Amino acid sequence: MHDPAPLDLATLLAAVNGGPDGSVTPPIVQTSLFAFDNYQQFVDRMAGETTQPVYSRVQNPTVAAFENLMAQAEAGEAAVGFASGMAAISSTVLAFLRPGDRIACIEHVYPDTYRLFERMLRPFGVEITYHPAEAFERNADLLAGVRMAYLESPSSLVFKPINLPLVAEHARRHDALTVIDNSWATPVFQRPLTLGIDLVVHSASKYISGHSDTVAGVVAGSAALIGRIRDLTLPLLGGKLAPFEAWLLIRGLRTLEVRMQRHQSTADYFVTRLAAHPLVTAIHSPGPNSVPGLTGRAGLMSVELDDRVDIPRFVDSLRHFRIGVSWGGFESLVLPAQATLSQQGKYNSAQRFGVSSRLVRFSLGLESPTDLWADMEAALSKSVA
Repeated sequence: MHDPAPLDLATLLAAVNGGPDGSVTPPIVQTSLFAFDNYQQFVDRMAGETTQPVYSRVQNPTVAAFENLMAQAEAGEAAVGFASGMAAISSTVLAFLRPGDRIACIEHVYPDTYRLFERMLRPFGVEITYHPAEAFERNADLLAGVRMAYLESPSSLVFKPINLPLVAEHARRHDALTVIDNSWATPVFQRPLTLGIDLVVHSASKYISGHSDTVAGVVAGSAALIGRIRDLTLPLLGGKLAPFEAWLLIRGLRTLEVRMQRHQSTADYFVTRLAAHPLVTAIHSPGPNSVPGLTGRAGLMSVELDDRVDIPRFVDSLRHFRIGVSWGGFESLVLPAQATLSQQGKYNSAQRFGVSSRLVRFSLGLESPTDLWADMEAALSKSVA
């Protein structure tokens, strides 16, 4: 017999196994611990001879259902869920780094990742260097002596994509571990593990959830790498994913593919119209095939506005875009860099990496694209100083 053809991602996500008695969704196993029927059963579990759940800080059936689905979605062997995207990122880097190691990090990295590296890892003796995408691509020896290459494609705020297969090739030559935040593209538009990347992290609060009601994170990769995270930093740092949040994430994954297609169609609509607008000087929104392995355009983008635009007035004139720091939900959001740049302290990554004060980030939601564009156009017309 022939092996069955691999499922399309949309089918895989919609066909997730359900629960008992024919239920199409897994049950929420809302418990902190799991009891054993007899002494020998407990001894066997402690000896690692069985896999029966013991304690929900490290193992829970509802969380496992989400992890298994994410592993399949990212074409990985395993995955592990966390209570937030930052718990996923910190648990991943701390599982593999030691004092004296070096991280080569992409510029314009997510601000709290930058703060984690600068405020926590650097004082513990980890060296961090930051590089533009072009340096990772063109310099085959950039990763010489590097323990971890930490990537985003595209990067935060300016949305610069990177050639992942090329960087993965450079990393293998120098035995550097590659980690990428894939929250923007999701496995619908980019599957980094198939491109040679070692570990994929997500802020599952964003597109994976899709409903702006969950804070969570997840990491996917090989069984060996995920096993190290599960054995070391998941139980000892304690940033576990709760069963109810895992259940919400499974719900989000069911509709991920169709939502991403809607986000993309709205983003395409906006890119076309923004390109023709006289008050827009730059658009940051990578499209399909702009780099190898990127097959779609997400609804998160940024634009740079002409000096004639009063940005506070523009933001306050928007009716369908709320001001907010997150993204990836059903609602549309706006985040002006002017406000981000005003944040005090030396750990402001927007200042560190030269983000323009004329930049405004938009998360395009699931509303009518024509309504959103009419709102944008009207706000721009009202904002000219």
